[in-house]
Amino acid sequence: MARLETAITTMVEVFLEYAGKEGKKRQLNKAELLKVLQEEIKSPELQGKISAADIDEAMTTIDKNQDGEIKFREFCRCVSILAKCYFQNKTGKGGRKGKGRDDDAEGDD
Repeated sequence: MARLETAITTMVEVFLEYAGKEGKKRQLNKAELLKVLQEEIKSPELQGKISAADIDEAMTTIDKNQDGEIKFREFCRCVSILAKCYFQNKTGKGGRKGKGRDDDAEGDD
């Protein structure tokens, strides 16, 4: 399987594995989401590049309807935010709030 296919299927499998153990079926409550992030981010490279502040930002940003449950779409947004933070820390570029469109025009995002 190609790397992007693996990333997509893994996201779905991880979500389904953790979703609904404590709250609604096929949704993550915030404790379950935190457990996913703690148990599924093990590599020292990623742990060193994704800070606690990044995880806090992801958690507060994704639950748009403030129901305390994270649906799959919101989980995807969380993973996207974490990937963006990792990209920024790895490259020193891309997508930070307050920066101009020049960064986006370069194709770094």
